[in-house]
Amino acid sequence: MKRRSLSLALPLLALTPSAWAQSWPSRPIRLVVPFPAGGATDLLARAIAQGVGNGFGQPIVVDNRPGAGGTLGSAEVAKAQPDGHTLLMCTSSTHSIAPHLNPNLPYKVEADFTPVAQVANATNIVLVPKDLPVASIKELIAYAKARPGQLNYASSGNGTIVNLTAEAFKAQAGVFIVHIPYRGTALAIPDLVSGKVQLLFDSIVSGLPHVKDGKLKALAVTSAKRSPLVPDLPTVAESGLPGFESDTWFGVYGPKGLSADITNRIAAELQRALQKTDVAERLARLGAEPVSNAGPAQFAAMVKADSARWATLIRERKITAD
Repeated sequence: MKRRSLSLALPLLALTPSAWAQSWPSRPIRLVVPFPAGGATDLLARAIAQGVGNGFGQPIVVDNRPGAGGTLGSAEVAKAQPDGHTLLMCTSSTHSIAPHLNPNLPYKVEADFTPVAQVANATNIVLVPKDLPVASIKELIAYAKARPGQLNYASSGNGTIVNLTAEAFKAQAGVFIVHIPYRGTALAIPDLVSGKVQLLFDSIVSGLPHVKDGKLKALAVTSAKRSPLVPDLPTVAESGLPGFESDTWFGVYGPKGLSADITNRIAAELQRALQKTDVAERLARLGAEPVSNAGPAQFAAMVKADSARWATLIRERKITAD
């Protein structure tokens, strides 16, 4: 009987984290993107996967698993074997914001994932109609304060980063601007151009083309520093709201229990890829800036601080999900 128990235990020993680390990677690495193909997260994941190349001795295969605002694909990775062959490319929406909007979320960020590395940040751009008589954030705030409740801002839905960024702006600026949610910022652009809504904190990737073709006016970017895509455009912080900052971060997680050896090897390879000029250029074309100095510990600390910040705003502004 004892011999039989020992023989049954041997295969299990082969599945310990140390054993996984020694044989990793033994097959292609699956990078789950919990959003549809063609979106910002998907494009960034593919650019980074291409940049890593065969640094692991195995290819990285991007696997789109969209649904429920990115939480379905995230939950799938949370339940995966922590052998380093299944990773998650996620954003602030799935790991900083969603936990405070959905009490029934099928995962807990700190309990169910292993942080690997932050890979990029993307800013929003403050857009207004071309004919709105403001040319700066200071003028926008003054204009809104003189017309409480008369201006509208568009978003891509309740609880999205666009909605939260606008609410953070309203809170710090002390203005009352009415929220008009849309099912995506692309659907809001015609109403912004026509002046039916007066403000949108859009992704710089999707918003900037409308500025370049003369349909809309850009007042600022929401990042802590100016964007290399529009270096002449000031930040909100330097335009009248000191300390204001709102970025979308992108990062890689593994399932909980991923060994430190595998985690550090993945993080190091990602950092090397992000320092390549061609990868940085590909990310810049997508409106993102590579973050090549945020390994597991730094990434975990950043997410914790970001999550606490959004939790406070969500509670104070009584924001709910769609």
